[in-house]
Amino acid sequence: MKVLVAQKRVVDPYVKIRVRTDGSGVETTNVKMSINPFDEIAIEEAVRLKEQGLATSTAVVTIGSANVQENLRAALALGIDEALWVSCDKALQPLAVARILHQIALREKPDLIIMGKQAIDDDNNQVGQMLAALLAWPQCTFASQILVKDNQIEVTREIDGGLEILTAELPAVVTTDLRLNTPRYATLPNIMRAKQKPLKTITLEELSVDTHTAFEVLNVSAPKERKAGIKVDSVDDLLDKLRHEAKVIA
Repeated sequence: MKVLVAQKRVVDPYVKIRVRTDGSGVETTNVKMSINPFDEIAIEEAVRLKEQGLATSTAVVTIGSANVQENLRAALALGIDEALWVSCDKALQPLAVARILHQIALREKPDLIIMGKQAIDDDNNQVGQMLAALLAWPQCTFASQILVKDNQIEVTREIDGGLEILTAELPAVVTTDLRLNTPRYATLPNIMRAKQKPLKTITLEELSVDTHTAFEVLNVSAPKERKAGIKVDSVDDLLDKLRHEAKVIA
């Protein structure tokens, strides 16, 4: 079984987000970037499947400018076998990303595609579902457990009422939730070895993908600062403020 992981480069989750002064987007100049946390979970799951002998090979693909090579090598240091870089200097919408991954899947012929359920920068939660539709493959989203049995996968996902277990035939697309696993840290020897591994470079022209932008972002602004809350000494004080200050109860 070959496993393909899709990853995205995003602003590090521990960095305070700042909006550019011209309102054109989020400031990324001299800002620490990292692998999308949900994609880190997808990478870890692919490596575990390889360690368990369930996967014969693993590959990671990302789309972006030259700086994404850093994140690809980070994935290699974590245990991924092969890295594919789709060179692209412009921002892409989810459908364009799904179309690119569709073409990559047709080339690489994976049996299982794993990716994070969403990217923490735009929170669209769309690419996995769109990719499955383009490939006409079954999809299992928000996976908190993955079991591979013969030519099937069994995915446990968390829903409002508890847990739901889905079974799908391979090939399939799976998107990962937070509780699927805890990603490992790369060791120094693996980091050094990853620096020497080749990256397979693919251009958009090779894929012949339509990356047309369906909408345009006109302005990005930071949310208004909220006033600090207050503490009350008793339930009676709370009711009094709700009744006379907030005026939300009669």
